Amino acid sequence: MKRTKSFVLTLCLALSACGGSIQYDYAKEYDPRKNEYVIGAADGLNINVWQNADLSTTAVVRPDGTITLPLVGDIQVAGKTPSQVRDDIKVQISQFVKAEAAIVTVAVTAIESYRFTVTGAVANPGSFSASYYVSIAEAIAMAGGPTRFADTSQIEIIRTSQNGKQRRIPIDYDDISTRRRPEANLILVAGDTVFIP
Repeated sequence: MKRTKSFVLTLCLALSACGGSIQYDYAKEYDPRKNEYVIGAADGLNINVWQNADLSTTAVVRPDGTITLPLVGDIQVAGKTPSQVRDDIKVQISQFVKAEAAIVTVAVTAIESYRFTVTGAVANPGSFSASYYVSIAEAIAMAGGPTRFADTSQIEIIRTSQNGKQRRIPIDYDDISTRRRPEANLILVAGDTVFIP
């Protein structure tokens, strides 16, 4: 009897070790929902300078990441948050309006730069966009789901950091679908690629 219990215990430990669950600290990954939105090319902005209609405008961010403000000219906005853009505009318009009277608001009216790619063994690989933040599971669903030949235990998010370095974040889709590790269902960042081998 002892021998049987010992064998069963050894078998259980072996199976749990081979469970395929990836050991990764997903909590350290950037979550765009917990941070101010970062403006990108093609996003729509509404800039209002209080009591100065001549300086207020609506604009679409050009591919070079700039917009044009009346009287001020071009301002770089891509890669910045609305708060940073607001502060930049305050500095730029200080030559036309007293600093204490320069009340500026910057609102994102259209999110067009939030794009990501799903590639590999999915029904409809390609580039996708959304007006809301998308999780890995949602992105895979948008691509039609994994094919029957997909290795869903070896999914990778390929993410490029601000310094241009690429990182690969390992994902086991079964951890997400079985809710064993819901924290693995990361929110995608603009520019991410989800690869399903």
